[in-house]
Amino acid sequence: MRTATDVHAGPVGKYDLRHVSIHGHEVGYRRAGRGETVLLIHGLAGNSRTWKDVMPALARHYDVVAPDLLGHGESAKPMGDYSLGAHASGLRDLMWALGIQHATIVGHSFGGGVAMQLAYQHPEMCNRLVLVGSGGLGREVSLLLRLVTLPGIEYLMPVLFPRCVADRGSDVSRAIRDRTGIRQPRLGEVWRSYASLAGAENRKAFVRTIRTVIEPTGQSVSALDRIHLASHLPTLIVWGTDDHVIPVSHAHVAHDAIPGSRLELLDGVGHFPHTEAPDRFVEVLLDFLATTRPGVRDLRPAATG
Repeated sequence: MRTATDVHAGPVGKYDLRHVSIHGHEVGYRRAGRGETVLLIHGLAGNSRTWKDVMPALARHYDVVAPDLLGHGESAKPMGDYSLGAHASGLRDLMWALGIQHATIVGHSFGGGVAMQLAYQHPEMCNRLVLVGSGGLGREVSLLLRLVTLPGIEYLMPVLFPRCVADRGSDVSRAIRDRTGIRQPRLGEVWRSYASLAGAENRKAFVRTIRTVIEPTGQSVSALDRIHLASHLPTLIVWGTDDHVIPVSHAHVAHDAIPGSRLELLDGVGHFPHTEAPDRFVEVLLDFLATTRPGVRDLRPAATG
């Protein structure tokens, strides 16, 4: 049973955050454009703002929806399940609430794992699959992410991520950008993730989320044993060659595991292709959308003994 209520009041700008209440929890999302829907899923400690540089170009051709996952951004941060499966179910409910029957699913980093889970759980809702520096394709992941899964880290995080430092750093970053006109998108995304952890509710949700997919020795969840179930979907894999969070070798693993998938490596780009090289990212994604047809829907995996 689904319950959803639009709780946004007053006029809203094209890319402003809106809210919808699903099962009693507010979920933030941005939406623009019209036509076939493209759903953009952010990564850990991120939010829908990470897609701001690519949404305008995509919205000229498609209905683009970018949510804040539960526990992130301005969405609710309840106690409960933050697993990939729970997030996939939450996105299903969001799509229902917004009147979206099916969409091309684009997932970055942790959002890539959610995208694959959504394609597995609800294949009838997925037209295509796009994995951007995706998690869930191998054990290797950055040392920092492994460290923040250590037991007791939640008690150190208020010291490691103090609000005063986050606020001061954001002010300095804006001042430098305004004076020099120089943007550092990779550093900017990392800093925004850091700053998001200054809030107590954000930290708690982050720790609960990251521990569902990463442990001190590496990624603990793998999609490789069932990723073949997405072979009916046109699949695009986008990765930066300088990704130091999740190695580019995982892109090749995914490409080999998904028959017919398309692999696009962006030279000199790190873990955030959509912010570091938005024009190149949009070009690749639009070409993929224009040259592929939605996959077969209502295809559910056969049970195996």
